[in-house]
Amino acid sequence: MDSKRLIIFIVLSLGILLLWQEKFAPKPQPAPVEQTQTAQTPAAAAQSGSAEVGKLTRGQRIRVDTDVVHAEIDTVGGDLRNLELLKHDSTADAKKPFDLLTDNNGRVYVAQTGLLADSDPALPTHKTVFTSAQTSYQLTGDTLEVKLTAPDANGVKVNKVYVFKRGSYDIGVRYEITNGGSTPLAPTAYYRLLRDGKSPEGESRFAQTFTGPAVFTAANKFQKIKFTDLDKGKADYTKDGHGGWVGMLQHYFMTAWLMKPIGGQDVCQAAKACRFDMDTKDGLYSASAMIDMKPIAPGQTASLTVPLYAGPEEYSTITKVADGLEYAKDYGIFYIFASPLFWLLTKLHTLVSNWGWSIILLTLIVKAVFYPLTAASYRSMGKMKALSPRLERMKEQFGDDRVKFQQAVMEMYKQEKVNPLGGCLPMLIQIPVFIGLYWALLSSVELRQAPWVLWITDLGRPDPFYVLPAIMAVTMFLQTYLNPPPTDPVQAKMMKVMPLAFSAMFFFFPAGLVLYYVLNSVLSMAQQWFINRQIEQSKKLAQQN
Repeated sequence: MDSKRLIIFIVLSLGILLLWQEKFAPKPQPAPVEQTQTAQTPAAAAQSGSAEVGKLTRGQRIRVDTDVVHAEIDTVGGDLRNLELLKHDSTADAKKPFDLLTDNNGRVYVAQTGLLADSDPALPTHKTVFTSAQTSYQLTGDTLEVKLTAPDANGVKVNKVYVFKRGSYDIGVRYEITNGGSTPLAPTAYYRLLRDGKSPEGESRFAQTFTGPAVFTAANKFQKIKFTDLDKGKADYTKDGHGGWVGMLQHYFMTAWLMKPIGGQDVCQAAKACRFDMDTKDGLYSASAMIDMKPIAPGQTASLTVPLYAGPEEYSTITKVADGLEYAKDYGIFYIFASPLFWLLTKLHTLVSNWGWSIILLTLIVKAVFYPLTAASYRSMGKMKALSPRLERMKEQFGDDRVKFQQAVMEMYKQEKVNPLGGCLPMLIQIPVFIGLYWALLSSVELRQAPWVLWITDLGRPDPFYVLPAIMAVTMFLQTYLNPPPTDPVQAKMMKVMPLAFSAMFFFFPAGLVLYYVLNSVLSMAQQWFINRQIEQSKKLAQQN
């Protein structure tokens, strides 16, 4: 009985806490970001091992339009300051495209690059003002190159070239360096992502995934780094960038500098050294790839290209971009369960071409696989429910003598061959799978803007008319009548209140996730009713004989 009280307390506390955070709790405001320029020489930054996390200066904008993105490149640093995903609408306004990168409205999330060298402090950094032949570019073929030129310094000429491709969120960023000086030049190139610590636009506190930097390498696999760990100087991640990527993750979308794109050259193998670096300053967080290039002899030209993936975390797309990029879909510790379930979901989608029906088919398959375990659990609960009248009589018989009451109850269970834990153990085995399916659906950008039927036009957003959450609340309430009632009257009342408190969260969940829970709940209720009916019929037959 104490364990039931604990479960009830935990569920109610969680529901109240989440509801408070979503509706009433003040949202933390990160440190304001000033649009000014800080002073630190690139040489000093090179000596510290990473580029200084500076504040932003605004220059002239170069606009680039492709079939999937609208980009804005600032002449200051040649930064990629704005990136709109044309095929994904804004969470706040479905008529506008989704802003992945931006430096507007108090938000900062940009892609910066630069060159550092102790021997030549005049190399262009993210503060250098570049020039371009045009201020507007339109993709008409399969590829589009946007060239920016840095001022010549000490005989060194540098071009920064963006390469956009049709139908692709993979943007090449290439440096062309000509050493017109009299001594060898050994630059260090940095490719970094700089962003604030605010929650992504439109993210609900009831349905959050990880937001922050991450790295992947073949040796150390996938590592996420919390903003708070960077604040405390306790971030632990691999520094060796060989064969990996470094990026910034958020719900549904990501950016990442790729050291080894699939089918491409490992950037680090062609360099002297390659490492990852993360830092925080002035309320901004950076995730960088630092590449020590091989010396460029006088009169020679060298180039370095690092691709930037900036787009949705679509499984079919990111698995073709770079190894390990699929880990960006945030399944947490339940990756081992969520990953195969999502794989099965994608296979079902190829058959029915609708994510809503795919969720329904997946739920049916999971329920079928676990039918024996669920049936065993419901049989145990059905037997417990059948013994409820006897439990009530025993409670009246023993009164306040709880020791004798518990002894009598255990003796009754022994005689009737009922295991009081029989209803719990089979369900506990299934919990990791159900949680894995929860994360698989919550993290799937594929459900965003995906229609199902009638009023459900976006499985990635909450049900606009709250029909599915209401059905979920009703089914949870009805299930309390199918379960054996607690002997404690206070617990019995709490069990009836729990569905209301617990279902409140479902009003803020994505419709695709609620669809899974509704169908799972309805199937569970039908199965439990069927098994209870079987037990009652068996009991009647036994009494007749």
